[in-house]
Amino acid sequence: MNDLEVRQLRYFVAVAEELHFGRAADRLDMAQPPLSRAIRALERQLGVALFERTTRQVALTAAGDVLLRDARTALEAVAAAAHRAREAGSPSPRLRVALKADIDGGLLPRILEAYGADGAALPPELVLGAFGEQPQALRDGLADVALVLHPFDRRGLDSEPLLTEPVLAAVAADDPLAARPGLCLADLAGRRIVGGPPSGHGRPDEPRPGDARPAGTRPAEAAPAGARPASNLSEIFSLVETGGIVFLTPASVARRYPRAGIAYRPVSDLPDATLAVAWPQDARAPAVAAFVRAACTVAAEATDVTDVTDAAGVTTQTPPLAPGPTA
Repeated sequence: MNDLEVRQLRYFVAVAEELHFGRAADRLDMAQPPLSRAIRALERQLGVALFERTTRQVALTAAGDVLLRDARTALEAVAAAAHRAREAGSPSPRLRVALKADIDGGLLPRILEAYGADGAALPPELVLGAFGEQPQALRDGLADVALVLHPFDRRGLDSEPLLTEPVLAAVAADDPLAARPGLCLADLAGRRIVGGPPSGHGRPDEPRPGDARPAGTRPAEAAPAGARPASNLSEIFSLVETGGIVFLTPASVARRYPRAGIAYRPVSDLPDATLAVAWPQDARAPAVAAFVRAACTVAAEATDVTDVTDAAGVTTQTPPLAPGPTA
């Protein structure tokens, strides 16, 4: 059997994800007949049927399911190789750190300082993205290392936990909820919520910053008509102060943004947020090892618990650390 080509895998993935040859052809910016011929040629090359075709639908076979999983991984690896080669060949390559703005446990400035003190020639480039984008940025070669919240998609990645901290509810200072020392999720019923723990932490409908919607609704359900999702912390805090939303946020964000019009309260049945540093499993660059080393050292030394968490009766902890990648 001849080796598969990237083009063949790209064609196959498009059809497998769309389950419609016409839509896949549009997505690939090509005509449908040559796409159909290419898929038939791929099936002949492999000696298996990848799709079950009827006049009404297209479905993956068992062989197609297996190839789809591996084809996605292969295409990610090819794209990552190209990105990394271009970066390594640039006149002044820099370590690229993927993260969500303000979701760094308050550690980023000290990590950058420690990384520089470890002999780095250039400061890292910060690659900012939305929640959940950082692991894929690593797999795609768009970043070399990332700060992420657990749980996350760990395919092809190694990681070390850095910091575990509670998730607090930010409510308007004159909200009746602010008079309570602590809350539970049931107390937030009927409220519009922004933020929350990463997907997989036990709630079926975890909201996200920038995704304001009524508490208890599914992601597919929209916020009230005319409501524009909040797009940054300044807008989120303004909405909290006016009683428009409740903001669920790691305690470190609350520490950095105390506001007279906002009260932060612990939520007893929300899981803690765990910050981790992650990198590709095949990473060998000394800069990656240096950043992970700096992050773990700073996290181990981060023992301060500030007023906002003390007042709420919660603490921030660092977990036991295992060795990071070797240079």
